Amino acid sequence: MVNKLDGKALAKKIKAELQQKVQTLQSKIGRPPGLAVLMVGDNPASAVYVRNKEKACSKVGISSFGKHFPAQTSQAELTQVIQQLNQNPEVDGILVQLPLPEHLDSTSLLYQTDPSKDVDGLHPMNLGQLLRGEKGLRSCTPAGVMRLLQEYNIELQGKQAVILGRSILVGKPMALMLLEANSTVTIAHSRSQNLEDITRNADILIAAVGRPEMITAEMVKPGATVIDVGINRVTDDKGNSRLVGDVQFDSVAEVAEFITPVPGGVGPMTVAILLQNTVERWSRLLEQGNRAVGE
Repeated sequence: MVNKLDGKALAKKIKAELQQKVQTLQSKIGRPPGLAVLMVGDNPASAVYVRNKEKACSKVGISSFGKHFPAQTSQAELTQVIQQLNQNPEVDGILVQLPLPEHLDSTSLLYQTDPSKDVDGLHPMNLGQLLRGEKGLRSCTPAGVMRLLQEYNIELQGKQAVILGRSILVGKPMALMLLEANSTVTIAHSRSQNLEDITRNADILIAAVGRPEMITAEMVKPGATVIDVGINRVTDDKGNSRLVGDVQFDSVAEVAEFITPVPGGVGPMTVAILLQNTVERWSRLLEQGNRAVGE
């Protein structure tokens, strides 16, 4: 019988630990952690994500400095807001919710963000630290996957890991994190030939391509661990919509040993790691203060 990797339950556990940490350290630091999530326009999926993040912040004890901007907001206006947040001592983390309206350049906005407040772990400095194996803020979704694998004691050392998707958000940082854990890593993508041969070699298969139920049972090695990062909304003939991943859950569950559900797998972990990055960055203020006292 397949084992479900329950990201929802693990995220709840992480948030409880963070809440305890915030309660313990707040009197010493003098303020709660602060997170600013910036959203532009009226993308319905983004609105749900932002609401969930703000709700999660509230439960953990993180102050929310989120702002919702109209779709026509200019690049210059957003840049100015980010620069103000960089200077705001009460803000520990800044996140620009993607996707942005087409006239805005998300890469440029990321470059404007103070790397030490980039709690999404996507600034070139943070990605560079990951590449070099140095400490730093880690990209939330792949870091959430790694935490999930760790929680269920899934062996990574020496294992064949295949990642479907090469995005800067998931695929590339995921590969680096798995390499750090001594896995043998293959990245497959839309131009890969003989894809089924590649995926059937995987002890750990991570799907992050954004194509509904693309991974079928025939593509999965018996006994593999399958991580479904995809989240796609599909509508049936009767007009009913539901969320599905990049993996055909029911058929793959017959073959795999471990699998993440959608929803309830990787998604909650992404939010939990975002909060963890914010709290860790905030708690470092205490370490810095202690070092300064000792100097």
